[in-house]
Amino acid sequence: MAASSLRSAYVAGTFDTKGRELSFLRQCLEKLGLRVVTVDLSTSGKPSSASVHPREVARHHPQGEAAVFSDDRGSAMTAMAQAFEAFLLTRRDLGGLLSAGGSGGTSLATQGMRALPVGVPKVMVSTMASGDTRPYVGPSDICMMYSVTDVQGIHRISELVLANAAHALAGMIAHPPMVSATSRPAIGLTMFGVTTPCVQAVTKRLEAEYDCLVFHATGVGGQSMEKLAESQLLAGVVDVSTTEVADEIVGGVLSAGPGRLDVFARHALPYVGSCGALDMVNFGAWNTVPERFKNRTLYRHNPTVTLMRTTPDECRQIGEFIAAKLNAMRGPVRFLIPEGGLSAIDRPGQPFHDPEADRVLFNAIERLFRPGPQRKLERLPLHINDEAFAEALVAAWREIAAPLAGTRRA
Repeated sequence: MAASSLRSAYVAGTFDTKGRELSFLRQCLEKLGLRVVTVDLSTSGKPSSASVHPREVARHHPQGEAAVFSDDRGSAMTAMAQAFEAFLLTRRDLGGLLSAGGSGGTSLATQGMRALPVGVPKVMVSTMASGDTRPYVGPSDICMMYSVTDVQGIHRISELVLANAAHALAGMIAHPPMVSATSRPAIGLTMFGVTTPCVQAVTKRLEAEYDCLVFHATGVGGQSMEKLAESQLLAGVVDVSTTEVADEIVGGVLSAGPGRLDVFARHALPYVGSCGALDMVNFGAWNTVPERFKNRTLYRHNPTVTLMRTTPDECRQIGEFIAAKLNAMRGPVRFLIPEGGLSAIDRPGQPFHDPEADRVLFNAIERLFRPGPQRKLERLPLHINDEAFAEALVAAWREIAAPLAGTRRA
């Protein structure tokens, strides 16, 4: 374990209710030769045996301790999670993070885990791991392990599960992954089924010079790409498929949230974007489409996915959203508009062909977009899946990213 001697394994959780189990994790890690820091996230005000007292964590809340230690348990836990997130970002010796708990403890710990860069080991033993883990994992690389029994007591089952979790974290800390041998900078690209030809063509033209990471624009896909950008693991993006914005505005099931594109206002990364699949909003199987949308233009993409055509008014709102985000970006920006159609089913004769709705979208973006020496918007008389449009995207990327070639490595 000598390689991990400069890094500590952090064990965090609510020591007032899970102290025995968390202490067992600490003991397992110490037996493996790791330095361990225990962090108490309790909001009860009870005495703590952890290395880091809850009040020390709470001081990292923007409003201080008083915001955390309130009479309302729900608001106290929400505030503690926010404080823990800020606390973790100040820890220079953090080699990995391990926690165990039920629904409340899982929410507390994983908010902090999600704030850590991709690649930092994160293991969550949880009663909630055998189910929908997206609220806890989000776009991060959190390893969730089902506790099998409740996280309550040390017995023949919990010993096995908790010890495995401790060994997993120890292995990650002691044996960090090899740095990629490629010297090519990494770039992110967003793809949807209906924009696949475009993204494949762009990737083919750039892959000799760049490590091309393609993300499926299903909500968490866009979040994952932006998490890597936040972690400084990308040299920039070619955001072909901004379709998640349509789901956010209209109420589809594949939204990446209102913060989509905000990372580029925090980090001055080169950004090339387009309108891929903004002609559609996503729902599940046909019978899951909300009643208020039953009379809209719907398309069965497959048995589990139903698409709905965006209206002119929705396109106006989507365009305004995107323009505002583009205007806030700090790095060089190129945004290309494919006037010939936004997806494989937005062509003449296809079910989502609606030139008027597209025109409203394009006009809204162009009307609000603020151009400048490093910020350009271009309308092209091409369909998004035309080879010429892919070539235009590549040219735009080369124009703004050429100075970075050979200087950024991910």
